[in-house]
Amino acid sequence: MTRPRRSHLFMPGSNPRALEKARNLAADGLILDLEDSVAPDAKAAARDGIAAAIAAKGFGRREILIRTNGLDTPWWADDAAMAAKASPDGILVPKVSSIEDLDTIGLRLTELGAAPTVKVWAMIETARAVLHAEELAEAGRDPSRRLSGFVFGPNDISRETRIRMLPGRAAMIPMITHCILATRAHGLEILDGPYSDIANSDGFATECAQGRDLGFDGKTLIHPSQIDACNAIFTPPEEEVARARKIIAAFELPENASRGAIRLDGAMVERLHADMARRTIAIADAIAAMGKG
Repeated sequence: MTRPRRSHLFMPGSNPRALEKARNLAADGLILDLEDSVAPDAKAAARDGIAAAIAAKGFGRREILIRTNGLDTPWWADDAAMAAKASPDGILVPKVSSIEDLDTIGLRLTELGAAPTVKVWAMIETARAVLHAEELAEAGRDPSRRLSGFVFGPNDISRETRIRMLPGRAAMIPMITHCILATRAHGLEILDGPYSDIANSDGFATECAQGRDLGFDGKTLIHPSQIDACNAIFTPPEEEVARARKIIAAFELPENASRGAIRLDGAMVERLHADMARRTIAIADAIAAMGKG
């Protein structure tokens, strides 16, 4: 199934009002957070709040992920137990850096009786994770690991590597493209990390456009005010969708059935363009379906 993942908004699990508000936001996905946005003494209450919110339903077609605390924290076991029972679309695990981490997560979810539909998203936010992104993505081909995709975490990578977070992210482009290539080689999705300067709408739009052009499927967000701009930038333009439909229609003509390339509107179009066109149409149709949900 193709589903849009243009915008995934972090929502603190310790804020019941925010969880309720999330039901009416235009984000394609919600990341109900137990990690950074939740103080240590509020973790248990946040777990209960998230479980209750998911049980109450009402999130429509939005993808629901729970961000747990890291495997090396005292909260991971309880987070995993709650998530397995609550049965979201997936869990987002911080600082996944090795195949052993993926094995630990997948095995624990299975032991807890989590439904097969509960997938795993790995946060790539350590130097080791970036270096071994291809190995992690390849390991995700094993269904027992439940891996659906990566979330690139620039802030933690910056902290660990001392690479500065500057406008344009030039110093991080090699790492970003390495991670994107790893996911595409092994059939996974990948989301861009958040943009922290909430007041800088122009900077946010620029980074969204950069992320789209680099190949990210969407972006994680930290404030509802970022949703509309993010959705607009990651939505295929109407003219692109129309062109995609025209390409598919042309290849479906009987006279083009056996041809690998055709001429369309003065340009040569190959079968690979038809494959790209099908994905564009699938995403556009899925976005339209989100609006009806």
